[in-house]
Amino acid sequence: MTDKSDSKLKAKGQPTVKNEIWETVVVLLQALLIALVFRSFLFQPFSIPTASLQSNLLIGDYILTSKYTYGYSKYSFPFEIIPMSGRLFGRAPEQGEIAVFRPVPQSVDYVKRVVGLPGDTVQMKNGVLHINGTAVKKERVGTLIDTDSYGVSIPVIQYRETLPNGSSYIVQEISDNQALDNTAEYKVPAGHYFMMGDNRDRSADSRVLRSVGYVPLENFIGKAEVRFFSIKDNINPWQIWRWPGNVRLDRMFQSVYQ
Repeated sequence: MTDKSDSKLKAKGQPTVKNEIWETVVVLLQALLIALVFRSFLFQPFSIPTASLQSNLLIGDYILTSKYTYGYSKYSFPFEIIPMSGRLFGRAPEQGEIAVFRPVPQSVDYVKRVVGLPGDTVQMKNGVLHINGTAVKKERVGTLIDTDSYGVSIPVIQYRETLPNGSSYIVQEISDNQALDNTAEYKVPAGHYFMMGDNRDRSADSRVLRSVGYVPLENFIGKAEVRFFSIKDNINPWQIWRWPGNVRLDRMFQSVYQ
């Protein structure tokens, strides 16, 4: 026998367990769609797992990259679900910008600095970067101890490097006679870019043609903009109980171009 009062409640549109479950599913789907749109078209977060951009980007830094700056390609979308070729909208990367990209031989994303533009020649001579046959300005600014992702610490020398377009930033080197401090001359193909890490002797970048090489414009994912979180020793951010003493508050919510 059905309770008449219960029937009246249902008739007036009172929620049932089934309706509440469906509403929860709808809310979750909406949140997922918003996150997908945000990640694909606006900003995408990335973590820094290696020492290749130290001391500008430390291991354990988390950055936001703007997707719209360089426009959109198949690498802009999760799992490359849109099988497009070329890029839509945006502008070309500029010298000195830090960018996230997908090297042609790789299946993972890299973060490096744009050094050479299409048509440029790039060469390292005794640790000095040369672009189009001219040495890039390099001034010594100090020393520090650099620690890589394996916990290996070594002293490095820091320099301020200034590119032909005026972009200036800090690079660091173990010495001027490491493996990639003297190279052949690289000729950057049309539609490609030459990427380098700021931690010159601890960076696998475009100088290593077999693993990174010249980066096609299509393979750029976004321009690095800000650090929004930073934690020592690559600790997982969800381990909140480890935040005290490990979160680097002084590195949060800052531009990566300071």
